[in-house]
Amino acid sequence: MAKKDYYEILGLKKGASDDEIKRAFRKLALKYHPDRNQGNREAEEKFKEINEAYQVLSDPQRKAQYDQFGTADFNGGSGFEGGFGGFDFSDMGGFGDIFDSFFGGGFSSSRRRKNGPEKGADLEYTLNLTFEQAVFGVEKEISITRNEKCEACNGTGAKRGTHPHTCDKCGGTGQVRTQRNTPLGSFVSMSTCDKCGGKGTIIKDRDICPECRGTGTVRRRRSIKVKIPAGVDNGNVIPIRGQGEGGKNGGSPGDLYINIRVSSHSKFKRDGFDIYLDTHISFGKAALGTSIRVPTIDGDVKYEVPAGTQSETVFRLRGKGVPKVNGRGRGDQYVKVIVDVPKNLNEKQKEAIMMLMEASGEIPAGGTGRKSFMDKFKHGFK
Repeated sequence: MAKKDYYEILGLKKGASDDEIKRAFRKLALKYHPDRNQGNREAEEKFKEINEAYQVLSDPQRKAQYDQFGTADFNGGSGFEGGFGGFDFSDMGGFGDIFDSFFGGGFSSSRRRKNGPEKGADLEYTLNLTFEQAVFGVEKEISITRNEKCEACNGTGAKRGTHPHTCDKCGGTGQVRTQRNTPLGSFVSMSTCDKCGGKGTIIKDRDICPECRGTGTVRRRRSIKVKIPAGVDNGNVIPIRGQGEGGKNGGSPGDLYINIRVSSHSKFKRDGFDIYLDTHISFGKAALGTSIRVPTIDGDVKYEVPAGTQSETVFRLRGKGVPKVNGRGRGDQYVKVIVDVPKNLNEKQKEAIMMLMEASGEIPAGGTGRKSFMDKFKHGFK
């Protein structure tokens, strides 16, 4: 029989590290595992071959011998040696805990932790704010409904004066171990105990807490005051530690996350900590310059618009933007000047503009069939 190249079977080069061997085996074992390829003889043989390669290359002494002599005949057989006896196949669907056992995770360690302290679930709450509330900060009182530890039984689920008893079926582990023999070896699977539901303890019917009915938690509505700092924006999330669901088995409570939603403003637009505003002025004021009052989040301020300002010119008001959440200063306000071109001019307005155009040399004097300004001036003294 031709010698097998265990490195090639795992898709590796000779001299691969232990971590590389483990990763390669994990990937291929998931792909060719019999429970995922039921009735597929080829996948079954491939799985046995992969495991054989791993049995050799994961053992330092056998790997060294294989690397030196290139032989797999260490034990007068396939090298498979009994398959998977002792391995935990408790999560056959997701294959999560299988490899904890393969790679040093121990026997059903994740299952044993199930009965230990468990942090409560986190909660979310959407808080709607006005533009001003988000800019300057505000204190809000919100109302949430959450699971809390039952005070009547102190979270045990058993009424006062009694206590839960260790489950006699699983011995308090919350898991039931089942072993089955297959052509691939001995498989051990772990399943949730059907008698205690995985809790490891049982409460007799007469001892069940009447307040929480044995669950250890009760549903309550709570009012919580939330301080919103100045400068928050739409989409920000504010964590409130310890205000989520109650923990289990003595675990800490979860957290509450406040999702901020800010309504738009009729005048101001916000980008980060800066504020943007459009203001309109007439054609004449833009040409001659003018003083205008500009709205800001702090109130109106006076600003001098220089003569000759063009439409869509932007000027900045330093420090008139949104306060920064970290308290270090404020953003700026940017004001865009929109010059309004007059519409539906009367005759007097048209004549005035024509005179301006003549004075600017845009059209020759009298070029439109009308008398020039000087002609009309002289005519006034006749």
